Amino acid sequence: MAEILSNIFPEIERHIKSLDPEALSEERRTVLHPLVGYIQSRVNEKQEIRLNFICTHNSRRSHLSQVWAQTLAAYFNLKNVFCYSGGTEATALFPMAAETLKNSGFQIQTLSQGNNPVYSIKFGANAHPVIGFSKTFDDPFNPQSGFAAVMTCSQADEGCPFIAGADLRVPMTFEDPKVFDNTPQQAQKYRERSLQIATELHYVFNRINF
Repeated sequence: MAEILSNIFPEIERHIKSLDPEALSEERRTVLHPLVGYIQSRVNEKQEIRLNFICTHNSRRSHLSQVWAQTLAAYFNLKNVFCYSGGTEATALFPMAAETLKNSGFQIQTLSQGNNPVYSIKFGANAHPVIGFSKTFDDPFNPQSGFAAVMTCSQADEGCPFIAGADLRVPMTFEDPKVFDNTPQQAQKYRERSLQIATELHYVFNRINF
């Protein structure tokens, strides 16, 4: 199992310690195992690990996945992990997704305004921030080769049968919290989806030996 050597903000660390990855179903574990295998193979070969989380609009699930993956890699002291996100089209990081991360203890700073704001998202005082903004999966900001394409929504998974430059394509799809937008359950459902994503990524990174 991975070694825990945390440099994470205390509130985020409390959330991580409250997760229960062992409660995941066998079906869901089977979905995650290819990603575990990919990361482990890169560790064994002493190569950088690049993960590009892809959804249709790069506005909710792909950003939550990118941020939690980068955070959990640091939590388990796994080096040379670089997490990205993208969509089949660019829109904007949805405000409730950013608010959900903020409520989990992340420090979020708006670097630029406009139709597609750019955010700095920090999980630790000395951690390099995740730069959050909406972009296509093949945007120059993202890796062009040598990465795993992690498909976080079924629409993007079905609409993009081929991701150029990807070593591996992993369908790791989640239900869209967007269906609860403008309802009384919105904040709760975004939190549930965020914690589900965190739980599954905890399962992944905790199985890496190095």
